[in-house]
Amino acid sequence: MDIRLLEAAKEDLREGWNFYEQNAVGLGDYFLDCMQADVRSLKVFAGIHEMADGFHRMLAKRFPFAVYYLIENETIDVYAILDCRRDPEWIVKRLGSSRTKR
Repeated sequence: MDIRLLEAAKEDLREGWNFYEQNAVGLGDYFLDCMQADVRSLKVFAGIHEMADGFHRMLAKRFPFAVYYLIENETIDVYAILDCRRDPEWIVKRLGSSRTKR
C-alpha cells in the first residue's frame, strides 16, 4: 500500500514542528522523526484503528497527536495529524474541512 500525506496533514506537521522547536531546539526534529515513523507504520497496521469522526484514528506513540486517515483502493490517505489536546469541537470542524480539501 502507498501512503499519501495530503497537504493539510503536511501543514499539521509543520505547525507541530514549530511548536516543539520553539520549546527546545531539536525537539521539532524529534517530533517529525517520531510522527514519520508512526505514519510509516500504517503500511502494516492500516485499518485496525477505531473510526472517529469518519476517519481511522491512530494515536501517536510519543507525542499527544492522532493521525486521521482513510484507505481508498490501495492507498492510505492521511488527512490530518492533530494535537489531541485541542478542543474536541475544533478537531471535528477541522476534520470536516479536511474531507472537502482533498
